[in-house]
Amino acid sequence: MFKIGDKVKFLNDVGGGKIVGFQSKTIAIVENQDGFEIPTLINQLIKTEDADHKPEINRDFSKKPEPVVTKNEEPQKVMPKHESVIIPGNDNPKFFAAFFPTNQDNPVGGEIEVYLINDSNFSLLYHISHYDGKEYISIDSGELEPNTKEYIEGLSQTDLSNLPRFCFRLMPFRKKENTLINPIVKTIEIQPVKFYKEKSFSKNNFFKGRAMVFDLVTNALQEEIDKLTEKDFKKVVDSKDAQNREKESPKEKKKQPELVEVDLHIEELIDSSNGLSNHEILQLQLEKFHSEMKQAIDNKAYRIVFIHGVGNGVLKQEIHKKLKSTYAKYFFQDASFQEYGYGATMVILRRK
Repeated sequence: MFKIGDKVKFLNDVGGGKIVGFQSKTIAIVENQDGFEIPTLINQLIKTEDADHKPEINRDFSKKPEPVVTKNEEPQKVMPKHESVIIPGNDNPKFFAAFFPTNQDNPVGGEIEVYLINDSNFSLLYHISHYDGKEYISIDSGELEPNTKEYIEGLSQTDLSNLPRFCFRLMPFRKKENTLINPIVKTIEIQPVKFYKEKSFSKNNFFKGRAMVFDLVTNALQEEIDKLTEKDFKKVVDSKDAQNREKESPKEKKKQPELVEVDLHIEELIDSSNGLSNHEILQLQLEKFHSEMKQAIDNKAYRIVFIHGVGNGVLKQEIHKKLKSTYAKYFFQDASFQEYGYGATMVILRRK
């Protein structure tokens, strides 16, 4: 397998050069000694270190080649393609997907090269696929040496108009290790419009030019913290204060919450709903509904009000369906018109 930086010679022509990029999975860009970049089929190239040792071709097809017999023949060891580069201190698993525009001035005017980057001292087994909403289509797999990057595929402007999701399955490992790292599964969905915005591409440590780089190893705790809104933080702080007060006066009877209010408007749940379909928004709202119902029941709350707004009534209808099926033991009604208008439902969890 060829990579950027390999020195090569042309198989059926004079000369050679260095690979500086890939036009596609079958065509490499070779820079010759005069500085010209020449697109060349990969199967028409040979690495320089192998060029002077080309096997002699037996053109007498009437005779089968005789096997070479050596004394005390031992099984040959399979040598790695590249010697692993270990960087002292680079011991945290860091893997990235990068989209590098070959035309830096007009990204969509040229091919977008997709790379997998291993920025760590781990070796990496990987499998990459496209997901079109129905099935996963495998596009590449293999092993990536420590502190290297691998060209995966090239995307044309036509590809960008119907961009699939990119699914990465990664398994980092070392030849010798004390603990095992869990496999990583990450899906990236990119809105095509991002490729038309200059600010989407930025300077980075992996390419000379600007690229769009995605972290494939996201700290799960940090990801959850980033999702928290100011209201969620207040809930956490209030809950912590309540626990501290309970520890200070353990004999004091815990006061049950009278009323819990939950605003299900999507702007109250996430920072931005851009790119989400109506179905995806509804699913987020229903997940919040179920989690708040469970929490209110566990906390022995008396009543809970879900503010869903008037709108076209889809969310209200779905909530009422769930209340009639999953939570059929609880009575519910429209909340106070004076306080909430027509846009809220009250659930009676306990009677005083």
